[in-house]
Amino acid sequence: MSNGTLVAGVGNVFLGDDAFGVEVARRLAEQPLPAGVRVEDFGIRGVHLAYELLNGYDALILVDAAPRGGEAGTVYVIEADLDSAAAADAQQHPAAPGALLDAHDLSPDAVLALLKSLGGEVGRIHVVGCEPERVAEHMGLSEPVSDAVEEAVRAVRSLLNREERT
Repeated sequence: MSNGTLVAGVGNVFLGDDAFGVEVARRLAEQPLPAGVRVEDFGIRGVHLAYELLNGYDALILVDAAPRGGEAGTVYVIEADLDSAAAADAQQHPAAPGALLDAHDLSPDAVLALLKSLGGEVGRIHVVGCEPERVAEHMGLSEPVSDAVEEAVRAVRSLLNREERT
């Protein structure tokens, strides 16, 4: 692996706070970033993200809405690994023989499980998530989630600085 760090914003812009990762990626893409960092808005294209990761990145920073039971707008930084994510997805969504893959509805765990099933690897995995207030058909982030975008941008930049030193 030697393709640097991929910052992947994911989420559905038509589902309110689910667009958190997309907005953070948009803001980061407007800023100067360290060499070797690629920022991309993958939206709901989880399969494309899995295939992009097959290019072999040293690190992945995945930015997404992350319902964990906290207060809306709470930003989480979560360390993850490919094996744990794939196991979590298998537990939540046991595959039936011949099951179809919904390319527009892949959770981060499912994307990483797909990557693993394709024989791919990624060095370090970080998730920068935000507790959503509302994930329903609606355009735009709720106020607490919108207010958390800059905090998430700072968290991603901090992780990038740490990756540069690694």
